[in-house]
Amino acid sequence: MTFKPACTLDDLWEGDMTEVEVDGRPILLVWPEGGEIQAFQGVCPHQDIPLVEGKFDGRVVMCRAHQWTFDAKSGEGVNPKDCRLAKYPVKVEGETVLVSTEGVAALFAHT
Repeated sequence: MTFKPACTLDDLWEGDMTEVEVDGRPILLVWPEGGEIQAFQGVCPHQDIPLVEGKFDGRVVMCRAHQWTFDAKSGEGVNPKDCRLAKYPVKVEGETVLVSTEGVAALFAHT
């Protein structure tokens, strides 16, 4: 598995989210309160809207378009429950956040 630099810890604080590009893909990095940094597909599986344009309350990511919400630790759908975000492996080395996109494709919803 090949990990590539996505950002530094100065670019992402606990309780925050940011969008980065890795291997030409938009990746949403979130740091849930009390959790570890997570990397998900950067677009909502509903209508391909950039998730970084939505809201993040430290626990849940909400798309701006139709308020679809996702758990920031797992990527599982909160509303609706029958969808989820593709999750990418993440590791932190020193101050650098690294992401691997190998074998992971964005997911799209039922509607």
